[in-house]
Amino acid sequence: MAASKRNIVLTGFMGTGKSAVGRGVAQRLGRAFVDMDEVIVQRAGMSIAEIFRRHGEEKFRRHERALCEELSAQEGLVIATGGGALVDPHNRELMAASGYLICLDCEVDELLRRLEGDDSRPMLWDENPKQRLVDLYCSRRPAYVEVPHHLDTTWRSPEETIEEVLRLVVAGPVAWWVATPLGSYQVHLVAGGLTHLGALLRARDVGANVVLVTDEHVWPLYGQAFLEGLRRSRYTPTAVVLPAGERTKTLDSVRLLYDRFAEAGLDRSAAVIALGGGVITDMAGFAAATFMRGVPLVPVSTTLLGMVDASIGGKVAVDHPKGKNLIGAFVHPLLVLLDPQTLETLPEIERRAGLAEVIKAGIIADRELFECLESGMEASDLSWMVRRAIAVKIAVVEEDPYEQGRRAVLNLGHTFAHAFEVLADYQLHHGLAVSMGLAAAAHLAEIRGLCSSQTRERVVATLRRHNLPTSYGAHPPDMVYQAMYSDKKRRGARLRFVLPQEIGVVVLDGDVLEDQVLAALERIRP
Repeated sequence: MAASKRNIVLTGFMGTGKSAVGRGVAQRLGRAFVDMDEVIVQRAGMSIAEIFRRHGEEKFRRHERALCEELSAQEGLVIATGGGALVDPHNRELMAASGYLICLDCEVDELLRRLEGDDSRPMLWDENPKQRLVDLYCSRRPAYVEVPHHLDTTWRSPEETIEEVLRLVVAGPVAWWVATPLGSYQVHLVAGGLTHLGALLRARDVGANVVLVTDEHVWPLYGQAFLEGLRRSRYTPTAVVLPAGERTKTLDSVRLLYDRFAEAGLDRSAAVIALGGGVITDMAGFAAATFMRGVPLVPVSTTLLGMVDASIGGKVAVDHPKGKNLIGAFVHPLLVLLDPQTLETLPEIERRAGLAEVIKAGIIADRELFECLESGMEASDLSWMVRRAIAVKIAVVEEDPYEQGRRAVLNLGHTFAHAFEVLADYQLHHGLAVSMGLAAAAHLAEIRGLCSSQTRERVVATLRRHNLPTSYGAHPPDMVYQAMYSDKKRRGARLRFVLPQEIGVVVLDGDVLEDQVLAALERIRP
């Protein structure tokens, strides 16, 4: 369904302003407005309170489910649900299939103020309505967290909330759930999303003393505005600004982060926010995973490479002089926020480096993505490419969250790339090293008889088309080969390589001979 025709579905607890905001949004957009409670009252010929008195809550919920099924088959509507309508997972899935689901949140004290004296709410019928409200609110919170998009109305007027809803919908937000053995987390891709993080954190009851970790390249671009956005959501963030670059990704930097975390009073109720590229995500993520045996991590990637790779999948690490990412852990983030508008400020080298990972995703499992890049598609719609590459990454990590099998395919080109980086003392950009590694892997696959010369040429030509390097001559092949033995993907004395068979299909090969690797490296020497 076209984004312009998707329904806009407002949900949330009673008193958050769903009906007033929904009417305002519908009026501004020239759309039909549907208040689900009003429709049920009209069709039943009695008030909601009377439905509850005569037939009980279950009868009312059946009305809700039938109406959700009806409305989800339509398009172009603005819908305000009842407070409990989307607590039912079936209803939530129905409405999400055809619309943007936005939960309006509000703090309990403000809800109590707004609802005081309102005896038209049958869910609050109790000897102690205030305690009933608190209990009901707490019981519904887990379901509300499942809603992908959130706006906090506590300190906003209905008019301000209407503006925020319109901004969010115009941005065309996308959200994925990533399933893990320990639960699941959401990945949000939304233009202008940096301003929405506070609402997402509050929906998850994250404590106020969050720590923002970023680097000296990203901080001047987004740091202060990002902090102000968090403060508007009643957070008291502490910022830690580190030197930029791979050479910072060390245990010494992690030790510094531990000191700053302790000084900020960080605890398990709060979170570490990693604002930056893959280096910051890896390093801040490792520090978060090991401080107090683990505090919540929120990657907010600002680079193309970080968005399609480091931010998703829960792998965090720092480098060691003997090898890249040798010291690490698996940690599943609280949520991931990606704002494609941050890509507009990317230096050219960062854009190119990120495209290497996007091309890698296409080679692994998305022929259409690869073919678009192969045809010369410029990075004019990076958001589309990010969505496709993210879908590949999520599908793989869900199948193999701890890299015991299938997930190894994401290392296509990386056995070569990590060796190049080690030999360059991490002065070689990771994405550019991956590009060289992809070219070497394609040559090795051809040498091994796994892919045709045509497939190898398609890979190499596509990299070149996007001004990515496909040769490496800084060190002789035998030195590169020896450096590969620091790679954590080896098994004992055997190196394992991910190699393409054809575009969209790769295999894990552990039977590669040394002379074949050397021959592939010789082919990519300038």
